[in-house]
Amino acid sequence: MVTTTPGAAQAEQAAPAHRAPTALEAELRALAGSVPDPELPVLTLAELGVLRAVWVSGTGHVDVELTPTYTGCPAIEAMSADIEQVLREHGRDDVSVRTVLSPAWSTDDISAEGRRKLAEFGIAPPRPHAADGPVPLSLTVRCPHCGSTDTELLSRFSSTACKALRRCVSCREPFDHFKEL
Repeated sequence: MVTTTPGAAQAEQAAPAHRAPTALEAELRALAGSVPDPELPVLTLAELGVLRAVWVSGTGHVDVELTPTYTGCPAIEAMSADIEQVLREHGRDDVSVRTVLSPAWSTDDISAEGRRKLAEFGIAPPRPHAADGPVPLSLTVRCPHCGSTDTELLSRFSSTACKALRRCVSCREPFDHFKEL
């Protein structure tokens, strides 16, 4: 079952945020987190940073919270179904996956391993979050093929809404860039 929750309403149903996860919850989180992202199968949901929480109630019900990379992300349904399937394959039949929109997902949520895998796969990972300051700086995008920072934007949108299409001026190879959000 997949439901969308704006953020506060799930607090009554979910375990307290201050409670440490049990060994079972950690195991189920690892299973759910190992599910590949449907649009970027080189990344797991844990590496992408969209898996927010996994709780097990006293009755054995498993509650999973996901945050989409952006509101209206079409992959959230597939993510939810894949999580339910992997947990059921491991003996958990009473599973619900909820979409939580707050706090919003950010590219800062992608793990270091996820960023490494994106680059290895030929997708320039999002740049680190820029510090606020009086002088705005624009960081260059590094080519995942040759490492050059001499790249140009071809299109603000690529194969998915969260990626832009760029080309390296040095090696002339086109590549996707995971946009910063």
